[in-house]
Amino acid sequence: MSVHLTNSLPQKEINTYNQLPQIEDNIQPLSHEILSSEKAQRMAEFFSFLGDANRLRILSLLAQQELCVSDLAAALNMSESAVSHQLRNLRAMRLVSYRKQGRNVFYRLHDSHVLHLYQAVAEHLDEEK
Repeated sequence: MSVHLTNSLPQKEINTYNQLPQIEDNIQPLSHEILSSEKAQRMAEFFSFLGDANRLRILSLLAQQELCVSDLAAALNMSESAVSHQLRNLRAMRLVSYRKQGRNVFYRLHDSHVLHLYQAVAEHLDEEK
C-alpha cells in the first residue's frame, strides 16, 4: 500500500513563510544576553529568600528609616529574638547593614538597590488593584 502525502498549505503561504527571517537569525544576537546557569540559580535563591513575609515586613520598615531591634520587634509585634534571627539572615544576603551607636545597633537597608527593588515590587503589586 502506497501513501502519497501532499502539502496542505497553498504555495502563496509557503513562499511567504520562506521569506520570513529564520529563528536562528533572531536568536543569535540574544545568546550573549542569556543569564548564566550559575547567576540564574543565585537569583532564584535570592527571590526565594525574599518569599518570607516577616523579612518583607522588616524591609518595609527599614525602607522608611533605620531602626534598632527593639523598635522593629515592637512595630512588628515579634520577639526581639525572632527579629534578630531575620536580621542575621538579611545581613548574610547583603540586604541590610548596621551601625553601632554606643550599646545600640541600628539597622538600615544595605544600599539603594535594595530600596529600589522593594519599591518596584510594592508599586507593581499596587498596580494590580
